[in-house]
Amino acid sequence: MNENKKIISIYDTTLRDGAQTVGISFSLQDKIKIAQVLDRLKVDYIEGGWPGSNPKDDLFFKEIRKSGLQHSKIASFGSTKRPNVSLKDDILLQSLVSSKSDTLTIVAKTWDFQVTHALNIELNDNFILIYDTVAYLKDLGFEVILDAEHFYDGFKSNPDYTLKCLMKGKEAGADMIVLCDTNGGTMPNDVENITKTIVNELGCKIGVHFHNDTGLAVANSQYAVISGAVSVQGTMNGYGERCGNCDLTTLIPNLVLKMGYECSAKNQLNYLTEASRFVSEIANLAHNERVPYVGDNSFAHKGGIHISAIRKDSRTYEHINPEIVGNSRKITISELSGKSTIEIKSEELGINLLEKDHLKKNILEKIKTLEDQGFHFESAEGSLELLIREATGEYEPFFKLKGFRVISEMNESEMLECEGTIKVEVNGKIEHTAANGQGPVDALDNALRKALIKFYPEISQIHLTDYKVRVLDEKAGTAASVRVIIDQKIGTEHWGTMGVSTNIIDASWQALVDGIEYMLFKKYSGKNKKGTV
Repeated sequence: MNENKKIISIYDTTLRDGAQTVGISFSLQDKIKIAQVLDRLKVDYIEGGWPGSNPKDDLFFKEIRKSGLQHSKIASFGSTKRPNVSLKDDILLQSLVSSKSDTLTIVAKTWDFQVTHALNIELNDNFILIYDTVAYLKDLGFEVILDAEHFYDGFKSNPDYTLKCLMKGKEAGADMIVLCDTNGGTMPNDVENITKTIVNELGCKIGVHFHNDTGLAVANSQYAVISGAVSVQGTMNGYGERCGNCDLTTLIPNLVLKMGYECSAKNQLNYLTEASRFVSEIANLAHNERVPYVGDNSFAHKGGIHISAIRKDSRTYEHINPEIVGNSRKITISELSGKSTIEIKSEELGINLLEKDHLKKNILEKIKTLEDQGFHFESAEGSLELLIREATGEYEPFFKLKGFRVISEMNESEMLECEGTIKVEVNGKIEHTAANGQGPVDALDNALRKALIKFYPEISQIHLTDYKVRVLDEKAGTAASVRVIIDQKIGTEHWGTMGVSTNIIDASWQALVDGIEYMLFKKYSGKNKKGTV
């Protein structure tokens, strides 16, 4: 393999393509924070948005110049000039120039169907738009990347026309031409054959941009790289319109660790998991815990045989050391666990139970009893750790419940109002408070925090990120037990806790209390466990 082909540039479009994900709305500060994370990850290009399309993107390109990025180039995205409008009179094109970005990325139609049906112009007129736009921006001194929209569909439909579109971009001086699978429907064998053809025909730098509508965006990107592409566009966590884009958190380690390619992010792989989680939080979306490399379950082990083998040599059931990508191994405990699993999990928590078989037996019996009642510790590591540490005598509750009451009332406007009243004891002192909430659980949570915050101010930093309810025996109808699992976080640290009861408020209370107790234990472990008043 040519050594030049082994260096791959990474082009991130989370702030533009990723922002088109349903449920995502980045603020200006969100975009700047994500750009700083990507710069630390040593992503080569950060596409910031489309200047002129909205005020927020215009502000981003002004503010990002003040942020002191150390590695990444900022790219502005735009389109070829409009038909029948001069280059200097095209407002969007001039906004692109005014962004003063390092790189300007121009999207061009390269599928004849799109040219005649979307642009409503003659096929030859599209050549003029491509050439004139690229040449104009190159004359102004910009690095110009040409995104060939719908390239793979266009090539399969009319390869001669599509190739001529790319040639016009090359003739005008484009620094790189990016082949886009805009509809995300191309198969890897076609990607390989078509990309090879273009690399050989054009003889210039080729990048690729894949959408994930068939679940193949990462695989297609890898086939394109094997076929000679030297740059890949994608997004953090695979965010993007419809089914998303190529997920850089999977692609980057695949290229570096599995395929032997070089990229700048190689030296920052141990930051990958943290960066992935940070972007999830900014996007306000639950992190995908089953995703390769950066998920909580990426290196999780449950089966006893697996756990035993992992203890001898992690290579038995792990394809890489999780620390390489900034992740960690997770041993999960369930009713299938044995004493050796308890021992390994305890070691993970820094607890030595090697010579304490009676304690391991007691912990295991308690776990099996609770799981028989409906508890599920795989998803509630916080509750599990409290259980083990309570059995070893390391943990005692930070507060005692004296009682609570939740009232739900429909007002005259047919709005449901909820109020929670709670009485707790901390260090011998009684605190009695009340608070409103969006629902009974929210009211109870607000009242509990209000009661404890004077004793433990850190509680104000906790954010509830997920709340799940599962009916355990649907045949029991409204009398069925429910399992409530709550995820909470402070910054990038997150933990899960749970409760089980025939009463959903009681189950929620158990999970809420465990979540706060877990945070307090972590905060005060080895210090004054009772905090200060």
